[in-house]
Amino acid sequence: MGRVSNPYLYETLKMMIGQMIVVQTKKNIQQGHLTSILPDHIVIEINRTPFFIRMEEIVWVTLAIT
Repeated sequence: MGRVSNPYLYETLKMMIGQMIVVQTKKNIQQGHLTSILPDHIVIEINRTPFFIRMEEIVWVTLAIT
């Protein structure tokens, strides 16, 4: 297991696993189903396609309004 760069974000995201989230990265905004979280990246599923987002790229994250 790697080193967690932002332990507060990591713990918050762990509570969101299985839910729809919105993630603002340095480049764009992604919305999808949070399927897993690892120390260096998260995996969100958008239209059954997994997307890997590095923790360092995340600006903010919130639950999606459905």
